[in-house]
Amino acid sequence: MSVSSAPGGRRHTVDESALGVTSIFQKNNDHAVVDHDMDADEEILVSLGYKQEFKRDFSIWSCFSVSFSILGILPSIASTLSYNLAYSGQAGSVWGWIVASILIQFVALSMAELCSSMPTAGGLYYAAAVLAPDGWGPLASWNFIGQLTGPVSVGYALAYMILTAAAIGNPEYVIQTWHIYLTLLLILFVSGLITMQATKIIGWINVVGTWVNLIALIIFVIWLPVGSVNTPKTNPNSVVWTGEGLVNGTEWPSGFAFIMGFLSVIWTMSGYDAPFHLSEECSNANVAAPRAIVMTAQLGFHLGFPVILVIAYTVMNIPDVVAGNLGQPMGALCLQVLGPKAGLAMFCINIVAQYAVELGCIIAGSRVIYAYSRDGALPGSRWWKKVNNYTKTPVNALWFDLAINALLGLLMFASPVAIGAVFSIGGDLNALNMNYTCVVYGGVMTCALLWYAIDARKWFKGPKINVEHLIHGQDTDDIEAVMVDGDSEPKKRME
Repeated sequence: MSVSSAPGGRRHTVDESALGVTSIFQKNNDHAVVDHDMDADEEILVSLGYKQEFKRDFSIWSCFSVSFSILGILPSIASTLSYNLAYSGQAGSVWGWIVASILIQFVALSMAELCSSMPTAGGLYYAAAVLAPDGWGPLASWNFIGQLTGPVSVGYALAYMILTAAAIGNPEYVIQTWHIYLTLLLILFVSGLITMQATKIIGWINVVGTWVNLIALIIFVIWLPVGSVNTPKTNPNSVVWTGEGLVNGTEWPSGFAFIMGFLSVIWTMSGYDAPFHLSEECSNANVAAPRAIVMTAQLGFHLGFPVILVIAYTVMNIPDVVAGNLGQPMGALCLQVLGPKAGLAMFCINIVAQYAVELGCIIAGSRVIYAYSRDGALPGSRWWKKVNNYTKTPVNALWFDLAINALLGLLMFASPVAIGAVFSIGGDLNALNMNYTCVVYGGVMTCALLWYAIDARKWFKGPKINVEHLIHGQDTDDIEAVMVDGDSEPKKRME
């Protein structure tokens, strides 16, 4: 049985199972209550416990454009060359991309399935709360900090690329840390002005970003092997496909070094969950958003592979690329293969594509903050959950996200020893070269869990319903249920 609006404006319940959704209401046998006509998208959102507050101006193509822009295949691979090439060489990069990308497809398909039944801005936060065993929903959905760091991560890489391009053009220029930070602040500010616009404008901007990324990728794949200044222009097949090109650049066993090369793929292929967070702004969301997730993951796999192949075939000196004077592997690769002028031009094209990635990260991050704030999970939630009356977008959440990222950017002023403590991969460990990621991550997780155990468990209950609904299946306002098939028997009423 499906549910329809009651004739004459009578209030009625929504049958979540008939709509094919998995709702927070089902934990208590509750149902949403509506008193006006609504389209299918709004009815599904109401059945999940939320009011429609955004304009649904995103199509499947717009949703895909945001997530594909976040992938930013060429600039994302460029940002992580120091992982795959340095850890496992050319062959490790090629086979690592194939193996890791195939495994990622299973994650993307699972996420698309969740999105089809729970199309909300909260994404996995909402899904974790609904699917967790009774009593564990709030703890399972107590997961937020990682969603904040996208803009500063991409913005830092972009700022470094811009200044590296300046250093290539002017060899006397020396990049300073404060130069990077000020450039990062400028990037965040300008990006905020762009991404605070109405949904329709954001959609078109990301469509442009998608085309920019595609064109940059095509130029790269053609230009590097054709325009190489090296002799020979490419490496032999044995270096790219066989153990001859599996160069272990770590102090760990070769098998482990190969797996460590997956880091590049994992970074590049992150962001395909963006349509999940944009589903409340997407028309036909329970179909379009999950399809956009799958499209992004599939195209990321298939379009990224030619980029990896071109790099594997054209790079001649891996140490010069990953540990050269520039400190920017993509810039070093372009100069090594194409020469100074052409290499700088290709590097600048990559920078433009990287900016499209930054815009997509900010859009997705702001929607996550909005979703958490709507449920009262963040300090100052009443401010961050507000939707701008003019743009119909979460402008406050967006600027809050950018402010947090600006503060996180200050970490670049930490000493080289402190930074190395996070990125060290040495196998012969001692107190100086130990990788302390486990300590940093463990510290953050410990603080988050202690906060939950001491305080948050008393007030954080996961998704907070903001639509009228039944209480444990009982109506408090003399509500009448009306079904499409003519079954108009009223629900039991509370006196």
